[in-house]
Amino acid sequence: MIVARVLAVLAAISLVGAFALATLLPPQLTLAQLVAMFDARMLYGMHEFVVAHGSGWLWTRLVMPLLLRPCWLVPTGLGLIFAGSAMTFGSRKGVPRSHRRRS
Repeated sequence: MIVARVLAVLAAISLVGAFALATLLPPQLTLAQLVAMFDARMLYGMHEFVVAHGSGWLWTRLVMPLLLRPCWLVPTGLGLIFAGSAMTFGSRKGVPRSHRRRS
């Protein structure tokens, strides 16, 4: 029950953040451009971290495609995943107990 509420709050925060990014920033601003606006060296640091602790294909196949998408798309996707998870955990019911008396 508490897990469902935490996931619902995370979904709300992610979706509100995505809406704010989509309305306040230019429509075609990519995630890489947004990160570079805050700190241009952060992209190089991310690249070095991923290659050092993961592998080169992780950077080219997973991180780069995310960085080339619009900046509002990642929080939207996370919000939808959190919302689906909250609904899944919220709909689980406990194991029904037997109404028989124990002797």
